Amino acid sequence: MPPPPGLLRTAPLQGETTSSLIGRIASRYGLEAKALRSCWHWRNYQPRHDGGGARADAEVLLNATGRQLLAAVCGVEEDVLARALPSWGQEDAKLPAGEDRVPAAAWRIGGAVAGPVAFGCRLCTARRTGTAVRVVRYTPRWERVCGRHGRWLLDADANQPLEHLDLRGLPEVVAAQRRWTGAVRRAAGAGAGTERVFALAQAVVARWWEQAYGWERETIWPRRLHQVAGGDAGGDLERWRIVGRDAVVFPEVVAVADALLDPAMAELVWADSGAGRPRPLPADGMFCRRLGERVSRPWLGPLAATDLGGPLTSWMAAVIRLRRGVGGPPGYDNDPWWLRQEHQPTTIAGQLRVLGKEKKAPGSGRMWRAAVPAEQRMLITRAIESAEEQLLQLRGVQTGPTADVAQQLLRNLHHSAALIENAWKRTALAAANAGLPLEEIAHWAGMPADTLMSMLAAGQEDGG
Repeated sequence: MPPPPGLLRTAPLQGETTSSLIGRIASRYGLEAKALRSCWHWRNYQPRHDGGGARADAEVLLNATGRQLLAAVCGVEEDVLARALPSWGQEDAKLPAGEDRVPAAAWRIGGAVAGPVAFGCRLCTARRTGTAVRVVRYTPRWERVCGRHGRWLLDADANQPLEHLDLRGLPEVVAAQRRWTGAVRRAAGAGAGTERVFALAQAVVARWWEQAYGWERETIWPRRLHQVAGGDAGGDLERWRIVGRDAVVFPEVVAVADALLDPAMAELVWADSGAGRPRPLPADGMFCRRLGERVSRPWLGPLAATDLGGPLTSWMAAVIRLRRGVGGPPGYDNDPWWLRQEHQPTTIAGQLRVLGKEKKAPGSGRMWRAAVPAEQRMLITRAIESAEEQLLQLRGVQTGPTADVAQQLLRNLHHSAALIENAWKRTALAAANAGLPLEEIAHWAGMPADTLMSMLAAGQEDGG
């Protein structure tokens, strides 16, 4: 039986999941959440992680009678709940339609209902409600800082025990969220959606984060990472690099977003491209040099400029195409804020799943990241992306005199083929160094084992 209607009023928090509110109501009445949930007729099973634990980001959708019941047990009017709970009133095929008098409910994953889901700050919850219980809310990734208590609020979809990271020793992360409000205003003025601007900036910086293993001059991110890990991430560095990434790189994400929204920075891209006299973007271009300075890394410019095939160079190419008035009808090629799916950074939940599989896989069956050093993975990735960039550029040289076009196409194709050959040689060498049998690698490459061995040996002698 449900608690007496309105006996203890439990107000919703703005953006809270319905599942989180039900859990708080149960806590106020001294019940387990499972006991209170029995008041609804459930049409499916509660979502769980692979290991069997209940997902913190699980969401609940209710039919009309179910919503009336929830309003009664928390003592709050339905219109108040509708304004506070993003999932309120959303339909689900599993729920009965029409005037069904049975209070029914269906489980969903929060991220598929109303966007990213994160834990709330328990100290803020206690200040608001008098009880420091767990809260789960729909929170965009640019609002994860609790400035009052110096906390970074983590994603609720990952199977890990932490709800927040301590930012009290990192005032620059807290300050970055205040600066983000300026980026929001500039995004609106530029006609770019806040979410798209943030997603692109995060993709650019997340790519740098993966490459930073090889940056000898990088000192800022290691310091922050150890700080959020409680002083030393060394004992479990790979896990902390995953869990702490979004918090550690947040100031740079805001700085990059601010730079990409700055018309003066777009002018530097145009100048680097040769303006009216097109030329390849230089490794020492003014745009990337200035971008490195804006993220407090003057040495970063050449690394960013030569990282072909990533979200930053895609943005630069779109800016150039728009200025030149080329690229065909309106679409993603002409949209600087369009983010390719392959450029979207892997979520914390996804990375933790991969890490868990790597640790469980023994011997020769180790996962790629466990078997191949980070430096080799980075070189392989860059070789593949360079080849991809060359192939994409072929689309831009198909106008002009026949002889000139044919000559340019053949040159680009030859260069692309060389880059692809470099990529597969590096991949084969990495597989061999990881302990895979040479005969097996040769079978994948489609060549005799002795030929492959000679090619790999020659590549190592040449420094490949």
